[in-house]
Amino acid sequence: MTSEPLPHLADDDIHVWHTPWAGGAGEDRFAALLAAYQPAAAKIVRGPHGKPHFVPPHDTLGFSWSHSADTAVLAVGRGPSGFELGVDVEKRRPRGRALELARRFFAPDEAAMLETLDDAERLSIFLTLWTAKEAVLKAHGGGLSYGLHRVAFHLDAGRAVAGHFDGEIGPAGAWTVMPLELGEDRFGAVAWRGPSRTLRVFTSSL
Repeated sequence: MTSEPLPHLADDDIHVWHTPWAGGAGEDRFAALLAAYQPAAAKIVRGPHGKPHFVPPHDTLGFSWSHSADTAVLAVGRGPSGFELGVDVEKRRPRGRALELARRFFAPDEAAMLETLDDAERLSIFLTLWTAKEAVLKAHGGGLSYGLHRVAFHLDAGRAVAGHFDGEIGPAGAWTVMPLELGEDRFGAVAWRGPSRTLRVFTSSL
């Protein structure tokens, strides 16, 4: 990260920072970025399923991070007290069990759709769905234990569109889920409960 001031985070913005990743420090790697957005000595705690968040009165800044292979991302946004968002990134690599995983853990309609695709397209759509689901589940805070099948999507021009969200995470229409453009062979999504916002993606070497 440079010493230059951060771009202004408007109330209707979501900022996503994209950085190289070599493992190691986990979310501590993003400490300087988070401190720049939240300059007060704000305490971070973890929810019942491990999701980190700021405690009141600093919990109007939501954040989430993810990494895969050589890439990491941090998403931040402002909202009402308790505002949360989720982000997920996955790098394309061979996944011979993608269809098996979909049949086991995705909604039936999603698995049936994946069965009709050839291997290359199946992997792309599997990762598109996976990152969208993970982003929502991370924003909610329940993680994978809530159930990937309970956040179902359909496709529109290759983009995952919220279909039916089951239980307390619903309704699907209350959520915004946006894909992330992170370069070749990388798939990503960011999600939050609320109306659409402007998504701004930045690159940092940290």
